[in-house]
Amino acid sequence: MTAEFAAALPAAVVVLALCLGGIQTVGQQVRLMDAAADAARLLARGESAGAARDRVAAAVGAVSFRADTDGDFRCVHLSSVPTFLPARALGAPVTASSCALGGEAAWAGSTP
Repeated sequence: MTAEFAAALPAAVVVLALCLGGIQTVGQQVRLMDAAADAARLLARGESAGAARDRVAAAVGAVSFRADTDGDFRCVHLSSVPTFLPARALGAPVTASSCALGGEAAWAGSTP
């Protein structure tokens, strides 16, 4: 019984480490989603792309930042390298995008 336990324990530790790393990667993606939404709202209110980029950098650190306009929507696309080493080895980035309604269309239905 001791030999079976000694053989199974490393496998259980590896599975536990991979699960915790997956949770870490999902947490990173949630932080990126929140930062993208915050930056899109800033752009929709008329702030500069530099101010939005600074806000994202303060929230999540170094990421790839791209802002664009789609009609009345101001969109932000973020991309980052995973912090979990096995996920980083796969080469797939962690990404998030968000859009917010801005410009005249955002204020058309409001009453002063």
